[in-house]
Amino acid sequence: MKVSKSSAEHYVWGEACDGWHLVKDARLSVIHERMPAGTSEVRHYHEQARQFFFVLSGSLTVEVGGEAVELAPQEGVEVPPLTAHQVRNLSDEAAEFLVVSSPTTRGDRHNA
Repeated sequence: MKVSKSSAEHYVWGEACDGWHLVKDARLSVIHERMPAGTSEVRHYHEQARQFFFVLSGSLTVEVGGEAVELAPQEGVEVPPLTAHQVRNLSDEAAEFLVVSSPTTRGDRHNA
């Protein structure tokens, strides 16, 4: 079945960030997210889930295990299970990116 941002389940997280569930399954999650300029998520880790962040537009700083990784469009970074991480948009423009998780992160998130 075809899916897009306009047809996917939408949610708001943080103060002003958006997410769209493109694939929502216990074994695989694919989310299209949008972070306005100057926003960030809480530093956390997942016990089971392995994640991959891939920037579509804008730029992100992803802290992975204490190391800052700068991502431009068409760049990504993998985050293994049990690795503390935090996504930040330090730029002056919104960033859009994909978050791929296997298995889903539902019930698997712990603040670091």
